Amino acid sequence: MVPGIQMRREIAEQPDCWRRLISDGAADIAAIARRISERSPRFVLFAARGTSDHAALYGKYLAEIRYGKPSGLASPSTASLYGSDTDHRDVLMIAVSQSGGSPDVLESVQAVRRGGGVTVAVTNNAQSPLARAAEFSIDVLAGRELAVAATKSYTSQLLALYLLFCGLTGMDSQQASRLADLGSELLGAEPEVAGLAHRLRYVDRLVTTARGYSYPTAREAALKLMETSYVSAQAFSAADLMHGPLAMIDREVPVLAVRADGAGGRAMQEPLQRLRSDAVDVFSVGTPEAVAASSGGVTLPGGVPEELSPLLEILPFQYLALHLSLQRGENPDTPRGLRKVTETL
Repeated sequence: MVPGIQMRREIAEQPDCWRRLISDGAADIAAIARRISERSPRFVLFAARGTSDHAALYGKYLAEIRYGKPSGLASPSTASLYGSDTDHRDVLMIAVSQSGGSPDVLESVQAVRRGGGVTVAVTNNAQSPLARAAEFSIDVLAGRELAVAATKSYTSQLLALYLLFCGLTGMDSQQASRLADLGSELLGAEPEVAGLAHRLRYVDRLVTTARGYSYPTAREAALKLMETSYVSAQAFSAADLMHGPLAMIDREVPVLAVRADGAGGRAMQEPLQRLRSDAVDVFSVGTPEAVAASSGGVTLPGGVPEELSPLLEILPFQYLALHLSLQRGENPDTPRGLRKVTETL
């Protein structure tokens, strides 16, 4: 089989996945949101591993900014390794897992149910152990994903979380109806991204950075580059980058930045100016102004609400991971030493 063919196909499927989730899944998600609201949770806890952990981080921003509830990321090993029983009354746990097969995420859900909390599984496998263990289950409807590097299941998780919090908060979800068309438009930037991959093909280290809703994009981009191209990619909030990590960045360490519209993007202006003043190569995904001021990049469609931008932002980075892997002689469909289901205990 041609290297990368599965990953490329699944990247391209994402707009159709989003249409399917909105048309076939939104009503069920809204019904779950109504049932949760009847329980009046006071705190939101997320459990996830790997790529799903970045989707959970996105959900955390939604929970705190839109839902107005304190939230946190669970440490699954407290249940799986230490057998901790915690009082989870008034807690809503959202467990995010593409396969629904991660044992420690499963044990976290079971522990929260024992502790009196409300549990929701967000998975791409409605028959998985996690989906069966949670009180409520959301199928992200991405369809079977064959490439080891998750692409369409990740953005479908983001959309499912957005729709869930729309239901919990009464937000209008109609803005999401534009995403599929905008995603299809953005996928047309693949040749530009392939050119960027060519420029980066000999890089050993790089940094990804963003703020706010876009920070999960920076983390997911770094993971995709590490797992497909074996480059050492480190993700930082730009707020943290300006402290200690800045010392490791020089002209040999390019920076991949996300600067979309909104508060998070505006907060990126000063850090990016600092990097450019140090003659660092900065490649941006974001506004036309951000790309024009960088060494290169991809411009995002305009008029997208900040909380939906992460679904679009990650697409160029998925293509970058694909093309960088191929240009380095690797096969991104089957990264060395990795399997599709994370079985961390």
